[in-house]
Amino acid sequence: MLKGILTAVAIALAGAVAAGNGEPVVQSFTFPSIDGGEIGFADWAGHPVLVANTASLCAFAPQYSGLQELFDRYSAAGLIVLAIPSDDFRQELASDTEVKDYCAMTFGLTMPMSKISHVRGADAIPFYQWVRETAGFEPEWNFNKVLIGADGSILGTWGSAARPMGPAITAAVERALGL
Repeated sequence: MLKGILTAVAIALAGAVAAGNGEPVVQSFTFPSIDGGEIGFADWAGHPVLVANTASLCAFAPQYSGLQELFDRYSAAGLIVLAIPSDDFRQELASDTEVKDYCAMTFGLTMPMSKISHVRGADAIPFYQWVRETAGFEPEWNFNKVLIGADGSILGTWGSAARPMGPAITAAVERALGL
C-alpha cells in the first residue's frame, strides 16, 4: 500500500513540472486537430484532460458515447475529453475525414479529436511517449484512458474495459475537478 502511494506521488511529481521553465511538461504537447489546425494542453491550461486512444472499427467503439457523455456532464466544470484515433491495432478507418464523419453521425461527437496518430512504440506521438516514460503506461488496445490533472500530472490510467462513465473514471474526474 505504501509503495503504491509513493509511486503515485513520484509519478505526479515527475509529470508535473518541466525542467527550467516551471510549466508542466504536458503543456508542450500539441495534436493535429481533426477539424484542422492544432489543439493542445496549453489551450487547456488549468483544466483536467481525459485522453483516450480510439478506433472506429473496434468492439469498444460504443465507448465514444460514454466519452461524449463524460464531456457533456463535466465540461462546464472544466473537464476536457480528447479522442486520439489510432490505427496501431488495425481497427481505424482509412482517413481522418472518414473518422470525423463516422463519429459525428454515429455518436454525435463534439469533444476535441486529433487526426489519426500513433500511440504505441517508437512512432508514438510525444504525449504517449511521455506517458510511457513517466507512468510506465502504454495503450495495450484501443480505448485506453489517461487522466491528466490541472497541474499537468498523470492522475490515472485505465485499460479498454474501463467505461468512461464508470465509477473509477467519474470518481477520478470529480476529484480532479474538486467536485
